[in-house]
Amino acid sequence: MDFQLPPEDDRRRLEVREWLAEHPNPSGRDLADGGYVVPHWPKPWGLDADPLSQLIIDDELKRAGVQRPINPIGTGHCGPILVAHGTEEQKRRYIPPMMAGEEIWCQLFSEPGAGSDLASVSTRAVRDGDDFVVNGQKIWTSLGHFAQLGILLARTNPDVPKHDGLSYFIIDMKAPGIEVRPIVDATGWHNEAGGFNEVFFTDVRVPADQLIGEENRGWGLAKETLVNERVTLSRQGAQWGWGPTATDLVDVARERGGVADEVLRDRLAALYIEGEIYRIHGLRQVGDAVTGRGDGRMSSVRKALGDPHGQHVFQVARDLAGSAGVLEDAGPLGAPGGWWAQGFLFSPALTIGGGTSEVLRNIIGERILGLPREPEPDMGRPWSETRNTPAAGG
Repeated sequence: MDFQLPPEDDRRRLEVREWLAEHPNPSGRDLADGGYVVPHWPKPWGLDADPLSQLIIDDELKRAGVQRPINPIGTGHCGPILVAHGTEEQKRRYIPPMMAGEEIWCQLFSEPGAGSDLASVSTRAVRDGDDFVVNGQKIWTSLGHFAQLGILLARTNPDVPKHDGLSYFIIDMKAPGIEVRPIVDATGWHNEAGGFNEVFFTDVRVPADQLIGEENRGWGLAKETLVNERVTLSRQGAQWGWGPTATDLVDVARERGGVADEVLRDRLAALYIEGEIYRIHGLRQVGDAVTGRGDGRMSSVRKALGDPHGQHVFQVARDLAGSAGVLEDAGPLGAPGGWWAQGFLFSPALTIGGGTSEVLRNIIGERILGLPREPEPDMGRPWSETRNTPAAGG
């Protein structure tokens, strides 16, 4: 089986190269107008590219040293929701600057009491004439400290089952009543490149035309967003799709003369094999999509594979640093730290954010393998009779 991309003279490659020749230093707006930011989106936003064509475009842009605008939550999480469910006015207003990276987006979902059980969100949005008035708190909001816009999941009807009373809004992050507080994690990283935040809403007025879809039907859109998020977080880079890969680590070792320690060398080889399995699984998903066999549930499988793999990449990189690994900015085998050092400190979060390993395994078991749902724990039974029953999830 051939796991390589099409050859150099493939027509699709030549089309991309022709466009790049006409746009040798494309701006974010150039890439957006050309359909190269999210080529799989429908026209006029993308190119209606099938998954294989998208991989070819990615490869050609990488060869040319062209960087797409960085707006991961915009184009990765909520952009597909706007394309599929937004009004024509919402699409015209928000999608072009989103793709060009001119307006950065954040995602306002998780709360202190609603993480894995997202449907338990308690932030309220109460209708008041032509507005909704929002009060509540969100947490772990990536990019919230400098995003211009956000997507908000809020409760609009507290008197129905929890999945049925949620709505999905576009939020102006500069609106009066919004307060953003930084959360500095173990990496010490909180700047324009990223970082977590708490977001507080106090009588924030949101125009009713910022509602996406129908009122009280936001749970379906939230589930779609989580699928998009798991795809975004499952790209090749070891840190939720960003940063280095296992192959990059092997290249560092090769450039610096190899690894003398036999145990570390074996671990590096095993990591490379694991990375190839992960890469080929991604190509298999592409093949399934091309032939019409794609299944959105497989995003959970890919993330369940990618999260621990990302942790393994950074753990081996740190061990390859040797005694220098205790330093704040040490990279493997004397290489500069950068992503390697920051990634090691952040890597414990990989199996939590965007769906914990336990939640992903429940989804795989119940929705793909067809296993029965876990029974709700019987709180009236003694612990000795329930200790082998895992907590319900997913």
